[in-house]
Amino acid sequence: MKKKILSVLTLLLISLSSVSAQESFKVMFYNLLNYPLEDAVPNRINDLAYILNDYQPDLFLVCELNNISGAVDVLNTAKSAISNDFEMATYVSNTSDDYYGDQNDLQNLLLFDSTKFSLIEEIIVQTILRDFNVYRLRLNTENQDTDPIELYVIVCHLKASSGTLNAQKRFEMVENLEIYLETLPSDTNVLLGGDLNLYTSSEAAFQTLLSDTNNITFVDPPNRVGSWHNNSSYVDVFSQSTRTQTGFGGTTGGFDDRFDFILTSENMLNTANVTYVPDSYQVYGNNGLVSCWNKAINSSECETTGSQFSYTLRNHLHNFSDHLPVTLSLETDANFLSINQYETISNFSLDSNIIRETLAINYHLNYRNASLYIYNNLGQKVKTFQTNIDAKQYFDVSDLQDGLYYLTLSNSHLNPIKFIISN
Repeated sequence: MKKKILSVLTLLLISLSSVSAQESFKVMFYNLLNYPLEDAVPNRINDLAYILNDYQPDLFLVCELNNISGAVDVLNTAKSAISNDFEMATYVSNTSDDYYGDQNDLQNLLLFDSTKFSLIEEIIVQTILRDFNVYRLRLNTENQDTDPIELYVIVCHLKASSGTLNAQKRFEMVENLEIYLETLPSDTNVLLGGDLNLYTSSEAAFQTLLSDTNNITFVDPPNRVGSWHNNSSYVDVFSQSTRTQTGFGGTTGGFDDRFDFILTSENMLNTANVTYVPDSYQVYGNNGLVSCWNKAINSSECETTGSQFSYTLRNHLHNFSDHLPVTLSLETDANFLSINQYETISNFSLDSNIIRETLAINYHLNYRNASLYIYNNLGQKVKTFQTNIDAKQYFDVSDLQDGLYYLTLSNSHLNPIKFIISN
């Protein structure tokens, strides 16, 4: 009898060991409400720190950033609230309005956990108003060299306001995106996060995104498709407005619109190597109560006994933005590199990616006694240094102007390291 039990246990252990571990990661999209120029609420970056610490996203997609200073603030907040391994993509000003004044100061950006993702490519898709910013990521998995897994992340902000003319402009913006998506393989993993400013799913912009005639067909993961505006039946996916009183900046009017979305390509529901975790889609801070309709998100009507999102969190959300973040989880059967493995391949690194006067660089032995090159954001070489045999070395960059720079080595095939000079 004991032999039979032992045999069964052995078979069970063998079967369990043959099953791939499933890795998951969390995504958040958030409209940052004109950060940092909107200053009606003082020190609201502290509210963002609380929100990020509470949710702990691995990918953080944002819109309504005003400038590079705000981007650095958000990056430093993510580093302190989530992980020091967070990095951001290249901050670029909107290019879509260059031909008629270049006055737009609402930018998109992606921030990410660099232990889990590597940024491979950044693409700008121009429209009549605002750019679609496209980020091609590779997952840092154990088999990334032989079996790479990629994810395209799109961050966007469609034309605001109701009316036929504005709906038409949203449609035209999406048409520009579709032209770009036609250039990708049809089985590409694509995630789209944005403030779409849609009042109903019947709008041409939304129908175009979901059309099954497209090369890439998007889906609404919670499958809450309908006429959202001021319709309490859809309160569980409302994301705006968090406020009913003036004086905080942004839009008032209470909780009555679904403007913010994360959509996935259809293959990510079940057939891709990165898939949506069922029932993980949430509007963060939204307890799904009809009593919250047209109320401020921090009101007592937006919480009941057993509600997931507390008053403290909802008050931070209320203070930071007139939108709520949208979140979901994705998973893959591949294994992420362990922290030790990641550190082994990342042994040429900076102490910090935000620099004032001095670059502090940590070296593996293989990378010493080499030429170190610094390039500006236009690809122009602006500095050359010679490294020595020390494991940590320091280089004076005090004469460089504020902005984004890239660091490379003459004797390696490593991707350039980005850093920002901010005084």
